[in-house]
Amino acid sequence: MQTKRTIFPNRLLPYALLLPQLAITAVFFLWPAGQAFWQSFLKEDAFGLKTSFVWFENYARLFRDPHYLNSMGVTAIFAISTTALSIGLALILALAVDRMIRSARAYTTLMVWPYAVAPAIAGILWWFMFNPTIGVLPYMLDRLGYDWNHSLNRTDAMILVVLAASWKQISYNFLFFVAGLQSVPRSLIEAAAIDGAGPAKRFWTIVFPLLSPTTFFLLVVNIVYAMFDTFGIIHATTEGGPAQSTNILVYKVFEDGFLSLNLGSSAAQSVVLMLIVVALTVIQFRYVERRVQY
Repeated sequence: MQTKRTIFPNRLLPYALLLPQLAITAVFFLWPAGQAFWQSFLKEDAFGLKTSFVWFENYARLFRDPHYLNSMGVTAIFAISTTALSIGLALILALAVDRMIRSARAYTTLMVWPYAVAPAIAGILWWFMFNPTIGVLPYMLDRLGYDWNHSLNRTDAMILVVLAASWKQISYNFLFFVAGLQSVPRSLIEAAAIDGAGPAKRFWTIVFPLLSPTTFFLLVVNIVYAMFDTFGIIHATTEGGPAQSTNILVYKVFEDGFLSLNLGSSAAQSVVLMLIVVALTVIQFRYVERRVQY
């Protein structure tokens, strides 16, 4: 089968069409990334009057800093928990809407709304709900005998930010799972039902393997989301506390760079964070993708 190629009448037209996107990428990604990479090799004095080239000293200090090592562990727990919770709940909700007939469209519309909420607003909403003084949920938990206080309890703080970040991302995952479920051939499911396979058996042997490309894509996207796009949620709910228990890597970059004005260390942290995300993405495509059934 011969593939039809698109032929442009003008040789410059393809480059002209690509130019706006390339310009945006260069201005808002390549240039700041290059500046951060260069800044990571520099060190300024306390007054910002003198800059010296220190090679890899900023990187060496990072991996000797217990606070930075703690942030790496916190980020791993936060990213894994957020990814697992948001993907798992989105899949359950997508399976529910796939079984609906009359109210599926209204159900889907309501499920998509949280994705339009900004991360900072989502964080504030969950902060109000879990506020130990005025929140409804701490009042209910207190009636059950649990004293909730995310300002003092490290576990409560982590649960709060994971719930807020997952709630924000469930809508995105839900849309992809709904689209994936609609592409599953009904004839296969009906044939398995005729052969006596129950709902759970049909899901694990037919539906879930056919959803593996969608699940793999969402796995990559959700890990990147947890690493980068949850800054607003952390800042609005816990600000990295208590006792650095929710201070993930992307928030520590902000804390050291904009609050402590340690630009060299902050730039080195941003470079390390970018390398971690790239490495995780490569590992997922290199090893996890082998189990994906296309």
